[in-house]
This record gives sequence, structure tokens and C-alpha cells, in this order.
Amino acid sequence: MADGAWQKSSFSGGGDSDDCVQIAAAPDALYLRESDETGVAMTTARPQLAALITHLRRT
Repeated sequence: MADGAWQKSSFSGGGDSDDCVQIAAAPDALYLRESDETGVAMTTARPQLAALITHLRRT
């Protein structure tokens, strides 16, 4: 995944802080990583990420 494709979460701290989650989209998957571990990314699909976010909002 190219570095320019990553977007910082709107819930992360402001500025160039290293304590944030980043997301990148590809045609068949979404990639998640922490800004302080840019070499490690988790792969998921849109429905699964949507289900996780819905669950977290309810807790």
C-alpha cells in the first residue's frame, strides 16, 4: 500500500501525533495500521469493519 493512500482517523489526536489509527482502501479490502507501526497492517473487508464499528459504538 502506497504511503499517500493512508488516511488518519478523525478520532485521533491532532497534528502529526504518533497515537493514531490510519486506514487505506483497495478495491477488495481495507487496511488498518497504527501510525507508530507503519510496517504492520491488518486487512479486513468493508462489512466486517462496519460491524466492528457498530459494535464498538454500542459499548
